[in-house]
Amino acid sequence: MTLTDVARAAGVSPGTVSRAVNGRGHLAPETRERVLVVAERLGFTPNALAQALLAGRSFTVALITTDSIGRFTVPLVLGVEDALSMGKIGVFLCDARDDPIRESHYISAMLARRVDGIVVSGRRCDPRPSLGDLPVPTVYVVAPSTDPADASVTSDEEGGARLAIQHLRATGRRHIGHITGPMHHWVSRVRADAAIDELAAAGMTLAGEVLFGEWSESWGRRALSLLLHLQPDVDAVFCGSDQIARGVADALREAGRLVPDDVAIVGFDNWDVMAADCRPPLTTVDRNLRQVGRYATQRLLAAISGDYAPGTERLPCRLVVRESTGVPVRHKPPGDHAS
Repeated sequence: MTLTDVARAAGVSPGTVSRAVNGRGHLAPETRERVLVVAERLGFTPNALAQALLAGRSFTVALITTDSIGRFTVPLVLGVEDALSMGKIGVFLCDARDDPIRESHYISAMLARRVDGIVVSGRRCDPRPSLGDLPVPTVYVVAPSTDPADASVTSDEEGGARLAIQHLRATGRRHIGHITGPMHHWVSRVRADAAIDELAAAGMTLAGEVLFGEWSESWGRRALSLLLHLQPDVDAVFCGSDQIARGVADALREAGRLVPDDVAIVGFDNWDVMAADCRPPLTTVDRNLRQVGRYATQRLLAAISGDYAPGTERLPCRLVVRESTGVPVRHKPPGDHAS
């Protein structure tokens, strides 16, 4: 079904049909309505390329990520799609693999395709260098830009760590240790400092010392042994990732400590594979990456429309409570039954 077919059926010129379906030019309301009714009845679909040329836009955006693993990119992409679907805008996904040269290549390629905007995502949360003054609006997500003139959206990592400590304190834990990733990672230091500050506000100190290491189960197992040596009465462990937490759970089981009866565990990331399959299932902090992706794209769309807002916004995390922090079980003596 073509524009000419609609014009013939509606008794108007092809130019009138074009103005009616594209919302351009001056038409009498009754003429525009008649054309739209006929177009719908005939199943006419406007040519997307022609509409884009008229609007001076491609109705596409680029998402350039350095997360080759995909663990953090998947929820971000879902959030981006959530924000774009209603606007009928397509997205190009480009994997830069933590390589500045690849990233530069993709930037040039996407600009050559005349994308309307760019979302730049990082696997790590460390602030990253700005891409400079690009000819299209750009929003940085997860890894914020170091330039305050850029627009960035990320999770509130500090707030997430405070949620973990508050929850452990609410379950009655008083000797809380912290095992996390490499010290040179910004997010490791931020979460550790927030945990220490939250404990200090309650008149408490960290059990032992912050144990910096790797984002791995093996590090969780090794670090737990060290923590028990430093602080034998530890009754909770806040872990910097779900992988570390799962290793901690394994090591506690091998040490004869019950989770959560003897020691409670909280992880970070809410990585479903790790959290759900942990034994017991893991209480963890969800960084709300889908919401972060959706909100970052909404900011990008606003910028494309001329409403650009610089600065970094940190969206709240949420705590997902599972069995690893349950209230300690008080075993009743034999024959002691509730009435």
